[in-house]
Amino acid sequence: MGKVTNFFKESLAELKKVVWPTVDDVVSSVKVVLVSTIIVGVVLGLLDWLFVSGMNLIF
Repeated sequence: MGKVTNFFKESLAELKKVVWPTVDDVVSSVKVVLVSTIIVGVVLGLLDWLFVSGMNLIF
């Protein structure tokens, strides 16, 4: 049981050393992820449309 207690004590000590991001950092990261996701979605949608159009012309 002492090992388990020691594990949790050391875990808490390590978590106190963590530098957590500020709210501004989190918000800017979320914006980057959203914009990147939208751009990738649009590009993949355009590629899909092009491939489907090409297949319809061939067949």
